[in-house]
Amino acid sequence: MHVTTVRLKWKSPHRAWWVAAVTALAIVVAGAFSTAPGILQNPLRQEFTWSRGSIGLASSLNMVLYGLTAPYAAALMDRFGIRRVVLAALGAVAVGAVLTTTVHAAWQFTLYWGFLVGLGTGSLSMTLGTTVTQRWFVHRRGLVTGVLSAGSVLGQMVFLPALSWTVDHHGWRPALVSLALAALAVTPLVALTLHDHPAGLGRRPYGSKVFVPRPAPVPGAARRTVAVLRAAARTGPFWLLAGAFAICGASTNGIMWTHFAPAAHDHGMPVTTASSLLAAIGVFNVVGTVLSGWLTDRVDARRLLAVCFVLRGLLLAGLPLIMTATVGPPMMAFVVLFGLLDLATVPPVVALCRAFYGEDAALVFGWAGAAHQVGAALASFLGGAARDALGSYGPVWLVLGAACAAAAVLSLVVPPAGPATAPAAPKAPASVATACRG
Repeated sequence: MHVTTVRLKWKSPHRAWWVAAVTALAIVVAGAFSTAPGILQNPLRQEFTWSRGSIGLASSLNMVLYGLTAPYAAALMDRFGIRRVVLAALGAVAVGAVLTTTVHAAWQFTLYWGFLVGLGTGSLSMTLGTTVTQRWFVHRRGLVTGVLSAGSVLGQMVFLPALSWTVDHHGWRPALVSLALAALAVTPLVALTLHDHPAGLGRRPYGSKVFVPRPAPVPGAARRTVAVLRAAARTGPFWLLAGAFAICGASTNGIMWTHFAPAAHDHGMPVTTASSLLAAIGVFNVVGTVLSGWLTDRVDARRLLAVCFVLRGLLLAGLPLIMTATVGPPMMAFVVLFGLLDLATVPPVVALCRAFYGEDAALVFGWAGAAHQVGAALASFLGGAARDALGSYGPVWLVLGAACAAAAVLSLVVPPAGPATAPAAPKAPASVATACRG
């Protein structure tokens, strides 16, 4: 009797997926840093008697630098490579977190956390994800963008409960040391896996039918970054997207990750419980962002963006009505829905930047991200100042709900992407390739 042996050949995933996985891991670690101000606020006030405004100032500087660093980081990746920039950024956040444990004055907190950590996390923002997606993927770009966008929130979800527990039981300094160690733990994987371009390994981008040569390093990173901004700023879509994205930052990072826990504490909710709710938002954020990336590949990105803003605005406006000392069904519904919408705006904005600005999409998205962080910084600072002045966060939620309605209008006003050409940036050697004359 003859027995035939069937051998199953296992086909390894395309290298692009490994690069995306390590990129996501770096973004996850950076995301963990964004929630720290919310859980540090009360311990810092108790130990140093600093005002909420002083702590909010450091958080605001961190958010502004996070945004302003992103486009320059994208240009530096074109000049020196993705791997080198990411390794430097991980080192910066680790050093900044450790130095923050030595502070004795508010200006030191602003310098170490606001400046140094802001520079590092800005280099690990979604501009990194956009650059990796642009170089390594042709197919599934929307999906990969959604997954990488979810990475920052996944970091919040994974680290926030543990950090809150550490702060409650061991103090805030061990929590920051833990963040620094997490950043350092990622560096070997980045050094071994995060290759700059598929051509460097003799590979094609995922989904590409042709070999794409590795582009030459682009000199003059700072000059090119500013040139791309000047060229994009002559087009209407850039201002519409930047304005909508600024409101996006104010209504997510700026208020939720800095002031939700203190606002819940005002209503008698323990900070650990509020932190757990933020972590739960992160769980659904991953689902919502990936779903948004999938939808971005299939529907009009402008309409998807508008729907996200409308629903988010309704949730924020209704938050004062459901904020209590205990977690009931209304609050759980808020957590689920807000989580699904929180970062769902990123994939459609990236897609619109790619449609309008071609090869400069990562840099243009970086500048839109800077607007996002400016909005977040204003909400972080003004939210704390409003709480100090009014004794309540209630009016803040209502104002941000109305702002989201305005962002929905801006999204719908963005014209359909067309082949018209925007004013070109000086060759360095890149330019704004395709844009409309909004």
